[in-house]
Amino acid sequence: MIRYIIRRLLITIPVLFGISVITFLLVRLIPGDTVTVLLGNRYNEQLAAEMMERYGLDKPLYVQYGIWISDVLRGDFGKSSFSGDPVLTSILERLPVTLELAVISVLFAVVIGIPLGVWAAYRRNSPPDYAATFLGLLGISVPGFWLGTLLVLFFSLKLGWFPSGGFTPLWQDPLDNLRRMAMPGVALGAAVSAVVMRMTRSTVLEVLDQDYMKMARAKGVPARLLVIRHALKNAMIPIITVLGIQIGYLIGGSVVIEQIFSLPGVGRLALQSITNRDYTLMQGTILFVAFCFVLINFVVDLIYALLNPRIRY
Repeated sequence: MIRYIIRRLLITIPVLFGISVITFLLVRLIPGDTVTVLLGNRYNEQLAAEMMERYGLDKPLYVQYGIWISDVLRGDFGKSSFSGDPVLTSILERLPVTLELAVISVLFAVVIGIPLGVWAAYRRNSPPDYAATFLGLLGISVPGFWLGTLLVLFFSLKLGWFPSGGFTPLWQDPLDNLRRMAMPGVALGAAVSAVVMRMTRSTVLEVLDQDYMKMARAKGVPARLLVIRHALKNAMIPIITVLGIQIGYLIGGSVVIEQIFSLPGVGRLALQSITNRDYTLMQGTILFVAFCFVLINFVVDLIYALLNPRIRY
């Protein structure tokens, strides 16, 4: 197991290095630059050249990258060109909001997706199976921003059941926090629940067709026990893998949802950095999200190896 962990850790190093290079180069491909946005109507060549020198933007790209990545390796993500705040501090201040949103979305996906997938597999080729398949297809097809907008229009503006936006910390008012996070969680988790439902249905169906399941059925094992104790347990490995990948996507995909519901999370911070052409903040935010994605996949690989020891070799 230790060799497996070391091997997985070594694989993450070139992955993170590649992500840092791609992030650094892609940020520079966005039209406009930090100095132009900062100066605005006061832009002139001399002032722009002075600011380019101040922020190190007049140096060759490989020099800029070397300075940035060496600082990152020491834990210094730099400072925002606009606010002057440390990038890492800004990210960590907003991270709890994004993590809470991701947790609520995953819980919604698990609570809805797994039971619905098991039910659809157990009632294969019946109206409940068709209904669950239709809901799964609908969940994947509907964009999160569109669903979020519909939820705001119906449940906030028409019925008045939930606030349309804003954030209250959980430790200040738990009930108000849940009311404000419910709709963003559903909007973000709907597509994930559809993916989980489809994966659960297909894997449970595959397990139900195995010979040992037919043998258990022939011995008179109750259907509910057969599905829950045997079929679902053996079908969990691919479901956990999908969930792990989806958690990474949730953290990165929260950009639009946080903007719609005015949540002060990492996604909204990334969007603001892109709007302001804040290179340092943009690079730091994207690299941090990518690191979280790699870390989650690493944890999923460990869980995967624990559930199926053959994978370690």
